[in-house]
Amino acid sequence: MGILLKMYTKHMNLIDFGFQNSNLFQHMPLFDEISYVGHNEEKVRQYKAIHEDQTCNLLALNFIRNDEKILWDAVEDFVKRSTINAASSVRGVYIFDLLTIDIHKEIKTFKHAELTTVIINVASKLAPGEIKMIKYSSVYALIHKTVASDWGKITFKTAVDVFKDKPDYLDILIKQLLKDYIFSRDPVILLLNDLSQNPIFDLQNETQQARIKKVIANLIPNSIEFIPEVYIQDKNGARELLSGSKL
Repeated sequence: MGILLKMYTKHMNLIDFGFQNSNLFQHMPLFDEISYVGHNEEKVRQYKAIHEDQTCNLLALNFIRNDEKILWDAVEDFVKRSTINAASSVRGVYIFDLLTIDIHKEIKTFKHAELTTVIINVASKLAPGEIKMIKYSSVYALIHKTVASDWGKITFKTAVDVFKDKPDYLDILIKQLLKDYIFSRDPVILLLNDLSQNPIFDLQNETQQARIKKVIANLIPNSIEFIPEVYIQDKNGARELLSGSKL
């Protein structure tokens, strides 16, 4: 799955900051603990989560269909502008890692000056090496002060994948993301979070559904101990693909 870019937050339970109420987890089963590990070159974010006393690897991918990419570009620019403005009022070198955001809400209501203020207030209190959660509206991000300096710099990181294939081929994305976890001895949860206004997953698309069922069925004989759980989430809710149940 490529190089994992790590941000060490193993002692930070993101649930304490309301992360389970974010658009990424709002339809998912409740977890007891969620910590952020990092993201790889394919824009997949990795978390360690505890669910029913069982530790698992949780892989999450925010994605959007190609014909709605302009919406994501606009919201990404809003947030990036806030980090640029905040950098002029802080001292130190920081990484601002955007974990998730509700783009359809923020395209209408986002106020970049307010997020700028939140970033400044949190960043100015950080010591080198310290990481804190940034929470503003639907924005959930981690800010990490890497070193002290006499000037301010904030590197903005985000991870949203643009789905460029036809909706029929959603199964290819699932297969690609799970390829390194088929033989995992630890439980694996894959969460595909579709940010599209017109969701890609479509129960009425017979070709898509048949292809997805084939990929999911192939997980069963290849799994050593735990069959990966695959969820797809969009504006219509979340669905677990092995059982087909809607959450």
